[in-house]
Formats: sequence, C-alpha cells, structure tokens
Amino acid sequence: MAKRDYYEVLGVDKSADEADLKKAYRRLAMKYHPDRNSDDAEAEKKFKEAKEAYDVLNDAEKRGAYDQFGHAAFEGGMGGGAGGFGGGAGGFGDIFGDMFGDIFGGGAGGGGRQRQRRGSDLRYTLELSLEDAVRGTEVNITVPRMSQCGGCNGSGAKQGSTPSTCGTCHGQGQVRMQQGFFSVQQTCPQCQGRGNIITDPCAECHGQGMVKEQKKLSVKIPAGVDEGDQIRLSGEGESGGVGGVNGDLYVSVTLKRHAIFEREGVDLHCCVPVSYATLSLGGELEVPTLDGRAKLKVPAGTQSGKQFRLRGKGVQNVRNAGFVGDLYCRVNVETPVNLTKRQKELLQEFDETLHQGGSKHSPQESSWSDKIKSFFDDIVT
Repeated sequence: MAKRDYYEVLGVDKSADEADLKKAYRRLAMKYHPDRNSDDAEAEKKFKEAKEAYDVLNDAEKRGAYDQFGHAAFEGGMGGGAGGFGGGAGGFGDIFGDMFGDIFGGGAGGGGRQRQRRGSDLRYTLELSLEDAVRGTEVNITVPRMSQCGGCNGSGAKQGSTPSTCGTCHGQGQVRMQQGFFSVQQTCPQCQGRGNIITDPCAECHGQGMVKEQKKLSVKIPAGVDEGDQIRLSGEGESGGVGGVNGDLYVSVTLKRHAIFEREGVDLHCCVPVSYATLSLGGELEVPTLDGRAKLKVPAGTQSGKQFRLRGKGVQNVRNAGFVGDLYCRVNVETPVNLTKRQKELLQEFDETLHQGGSKHSPQESSWSDKIKSFFDDIVT
C-alpha cells in the first residue's frame, strides 16, 4: 500500500514551519500513543506514521530531499536507505522528551540536573478581635515546623563524616525510567532525590537533616484586615535543606464575633433598641462607635427599622488607607414588657385616641386596613 504524503499525515501545509510541525505532531502523538490506546492496532499504526512524517519534515536536509523526490528519497527505508539519509527515525524518547520535557522532568538527553529543593509552605490561623483588625496590631505566634538541623548543618551526616554520592543516580537526585515509548524522569528511589547516601547519620536528626522546632514569630497586622485575609511571611515555612530555600508562612485571619457590631467589608452595622416614645416624639440617642460615643438625632415619627448612617465611622480600607467605611445604625422599637395595671390603662387610653384620629396618626395601619377590605371585597364579587 502506497504511503500517504507526510504533510497530509500531519495535517499541515508545505509552508509549515518548525513550530507548526511540532504542534501538529504533538496533537497526533497524544491522540494515538499506544499507552493511551492499548490493544488498538490502528491507533499504533497512525502513531508510527505520524512519527515517521515528523522525523523527516523536522529535519531540514531530509525535508529538502522529500520535497524534491518524495518517498523515493528514502527507498532504503528510514533506517538507512539510499541517498545517505540513514538513521532517520531516532528513538521516540528523544523527540517526546524534547517536546514534553517540562512534564516528565527534562529532555531525554538533558543530563538530569538535580532541582533546587524548596521547603513546604505553612498555614497558621490567627483569630483577632474586631478592634485589633480595624486598628492593626502586632501579635506573637508560635509555629511548629521543620528546620535545618544545627548539629550537622542540614547535611544529615555526623560531624566529621560526609555523605557519599548515590550510586543509583550518581548524585543527580533523579533517574530516567523507560516505560514503553515514554522516557520518564523520576526522583531517585535510593536517595529520595538528595543525590547522596548518609552512611553515618547525625544523632540529632537521624540523618534527615531537619528537626522539629517551635518557631516564635512577631506578626504585624495592618489596619483594616478582614475575615479570610492572608499575611505572607516569606521564608518562614519549612526548611528546604542544604542548598534549598525555605517555604513561606501564610497567616490567615479570622475574626471573633463582636457583641455590638457586625462587619461588612469596610462598613459596620449595629442595631439600637429605642423606646416607642422616642421614635414618636423624636430625640437624641447616644450610640457606640469604635472611636467612642457619638450622638444620633432621631426625628419625630421615625419608624422602627429606619437606618441611619454615620459617615467615616467604619473601617479603614486595608489597601487604601485614605478610604474609611461608614457605620449604619438601625433603630428598632422595643415593646414594653411587665407592665403595671396603670401603665396598661394609659396605653389603652392612648391607643383609643390614636384610632379616633384615623389615618392622621397611623397612615400605614389605615392603608393596610383599606387593602385588606379591598382584597376581601374582590373575593366576594
């Protein structure tokens, strides 16, 4: 059966550049790779076909010969045919490793350099009062973590001795494993990526190079932090060992429930119980703020649930110190309880006088009564 045109196999034009060829081949390789299509002979065939096409078109010399003579340029086969283009289809690991080295830890011929180790990041939950979160503060915390052993300076070896180079990875910390067509780079199982073997371990860390410690830190809390905000302390996470870098510590803020205020972003909210007489006659209330007491004027005839805003009495924006939120005070009428006989009589007399005035004194009640009457009239008709 005649071979298909290599450009057709990859689905590219004859003007395709190296990037276009690699993109097309990558797509086909991922689709038809045998590891993804076990027991599928057709997929394996298409995979080999795509690989062969890429091998030729990605080589400038071979591509030139193919463009001029077609498949006749390789009548001797891709493994060493006429025209001097021997060894055309190299091992798949070379190409696949070059293309996907970032996934499998480097190209097939990359030599496997040991990566710089980084310690783990840590998280600490810090509970703050609303006042401390609003004003900012400085707190001392103790964080359990793994740090570099002082007895061996993190080497893991007893003082006076030195680690020996790992014979499995030859000090690289990684080994290359061949799995079918894949060439995969993995952490060395013998030395766990260290590149060396501890034959005489340190007594303090037992060859680990790190020990547990309780690290005491002082954390500055900026004014305006809110629930869920995080403060990053660079390098205060766990140790990365010799030649490595420490991880970071993330302090996550949570707020205690406040007895008076509820926070919503940069605004504060509070509920103020007020007597029936004050809402009816009007008056002046003393309300709390985080800066102290403030006066709130209540107009006569204020309805229960009315909300008043005190500008600039909220919370400073943690990212914009010049912007401060507001305090919203909601007034709610407090229904009297445990009334005396005389108080009940006075309320009854007062209520009767209100009803005599009709909608003049109770417009909402009168409107509500009219709506109910209209509703039932409509049902009857």
